[in-house]
Amino acid sequence: MSHVSSWRAWRKSKKLQVLEVEAMGRLPEVRISDNGPYECHVGIYDRATREKVVLASGNIFLNVMAPPTSIEVVAADTPAPFSRYQAQNFTLVCIVSGGKPAPTVYFKRDGEPIDAVPLSEPPAASSGPLQDSRPFRSLLHRDLDDTKMQKSLSLLDTENWGGRPYTERPSRGLTPDPNILLQPTTENIPETVVSREFPRWVHSAEPTYFLRHSHTPSSDGTVEVRALLTWTLNPQIDNEALFSCEVKHPALSMPMQAEVTLVAPRGPKIVMTPSRARVGDTVRILVHGFQNEVFPEPMFTWTRVGSRLLDGSAEFDGKELVLERVPAELNGSMYRCTAQNPLGSTDTHTRLIVFENPNIPRGTEDSNGSIGPTGARLTLVLALTVILELT
Repeated sequence: MSHVSSWRAWRKSKKLQVLEVEAMGRLPEVRISDNGPYECHVGIYDRATREKVVLASGNIFLNVMAPPTSIEVVAADTPAPFSRYQAQNFTLVCIVSGGKPAPTVYFKRDGEPIDAVPLSEPPAASSGPLQDSRPFRSLLHRDLDDTKMQKSLSLLDTENWGGRPYTERPSRGLTPDPNILLQPTTENIPETVVSREFPRWVHSAEPTYFLRHSHTPSSDGTVEVRALLTWTLNPQIDNEALFSCEVKHPALSMPMQAEVTLVAPRGPKIVMTPSRARVGDTVRILVHGFQNEVFPEPMFTWTRVGSRLLDGSAEFDGKELVLERVPAELNGSMYRCTAQNPLGSTDTHTRLIVFENPNIPRGTEDSNGSIGPTGARLTLVLALTVILELT
């Protein structure tokens, strides 16, 4: 930035020469903090008083623009469960930071601009599906996702979880642990690995979108803009739909963009450590990704088929299930992990195989896998015997 001011003063007197003054100021690299008013003063020094006499002054306001520095699309109120029988509202939030002045933010679906109804206030959580009186537009031309996998009759039997599959009473005996056996901790169950849940209600009309903007000024003069797109979710139509948030700004030569694809979880990959669990070990069962990219973030629920978990609870919420000091009774037990987001739900099962522990004599561990009083006395006797032999 440069600013030039000039001043010319003259008189008819021959003793006063024509005076021309130029002043220039430069900002080699303009920053947001340079925004504001600037003044230029032109004057002379009086030789008699040694004081500066201002002959003229001028001012200018420098308005600095800054393009947005970041853009992100997230889902509001997640993780959230899947609703099979009742429609629910869903909100995407586009967060744009670092822009000055505030940028223009809008959404697209599958590359097409979304004609949204402006919304001044956020919808109430219990307000039910949002509706609008705009003309009806059908979406029946879209491919419906009918990839619901049939549940295994051998394990799940019925749609509800009230059935009693054959795995609910696992064998209480220990699995032998000869050196030649290299069986993993878990057992693959191909016919019961995954079952997907889809809603029983279908909307054939294109949903009505509602858009709300909020602006939050920052201390550096920039503005954070949040655009919230809300509609009544239809998993059979919205699953695998591409939503993009685009930003226009005077300091940008082309729009910024961030996009997400709404995808239901499918095929959780379960990892169990240690790979060979023995009586008394602490076993960790972790969901290590999916067969596909999932958005929004899913929630996880663990249950034991036909019984309660080791700590006595009916279920556990979290990505990792920890079984501390597994007892022999857990050999052959089946665990179900339910991963779900608003677009769908999927179940996967894994079986725990518990091997003998040569350091724990059979029958000495309690229900929690720790050594009981008999085992403690036996260990004490063996320790005393070793001490006596050494002495």
